[in-house]
Amino acid sequence: MNWDVFITCAVTGAGDSTGRSDKVPVTPAQIAAAAIEAARAGAAVAHIHVRNPATGKGARDVALYAEVMERVRSSGTDVIVNLTAGMGGDLVFGSVEAPLPPNAAGTDMAGATERLAHVAKLLPEICTLDCGSMNFAAGGDYVMVNTPDTLRSMAKQVQALGVKPELEVFDTGHLVMVKDMIRAGVLDDPVLIQLCMGIPYGAPDDPLTLMAMVNQLPPGAIFSAFSIGRMQLPYAAMAALAGGNVRVGLEDNLYLGRGQLASNGQLVERAATVLTAMGARVLGPDAVREKLKLTKRG
Repeated sequence: MNWDVFITCAVTGAGDSTGRSDKVPVTPAQIAAAAIEAARAGAAVAHIHVRNPATGKGARDVALYAEVMERVRSSGTDVIVNLTAGMGGDLVFGSVEAPLPPNAAGTDMAGATERLAHVAKLLPEICTLDCGSMNFAAGGDYVMVNTPDTLRSMAKQVQALGVKPELEVFDTGHLVMVKDMIRAGVLDDPVLIQLCMGIPYGAPDDPLTLMAMVNQLPPGAIFSAFSIGRMQLPYAAMAALAGGNVRVGLEDNLYLGRGQLASNGQLVERAATVLTAMGARVLGPDAVREKLKLTKRG
């Protein structure tokens, strides 16, 4: 059991969720407001994607990230900002019989430096690195692409910027990549890992698989764990029991209960209630900064 837990709120993501809930933030103003709401509800960390305000689709426009950051930083609300660096690794093949050329409508492939342009400009305290490639989500010809050389380059650049990478691990093989990067010297202690469970076609979210991954973590690593959909809130307890920290938010789950659409703040409040009822202490941003050795800017 982890008795001192921090909560991360992933406030919007990049998936096709805006048509299923009007509570999913889309514009920079809405995304910043969601991060602030989550912080006031007890989240120490806000994990942020941005979306095209006109279409609602995931984006990687530096100007959109800059507006979100400015709104959060000027709000007077203390929260650790964690910007995604996962965008730019989207490959959609043409078809099962003619995979090449890729489908231009869904493919967005960018180099390591371009994928980190917003991180280099805005210097958040944390940014994510997806630690491997995988067939992502149910069906289709979409592959999330993160090659070993790309990941090593991104990790080295993030290290030079003084930003802490949150290493997104979707399956056991991704932990092999994490350990390779530790040996390469491109990750600084303490290593921060997010175990992403229940996402097709990665690691399932059953307790035995979770503990198998926890038991393969590098020595001294600090980790969080989450699952998607209806298992998100049970994982607030599961992650703490396994020795980790907690992630909730509308990126991964839209509901507080059956038929009850949630806001980010409500999901954070429910997770905090679960944790405090278990006897755990929910950490604030300054305690998390000390724990993770973060550099606060702005």
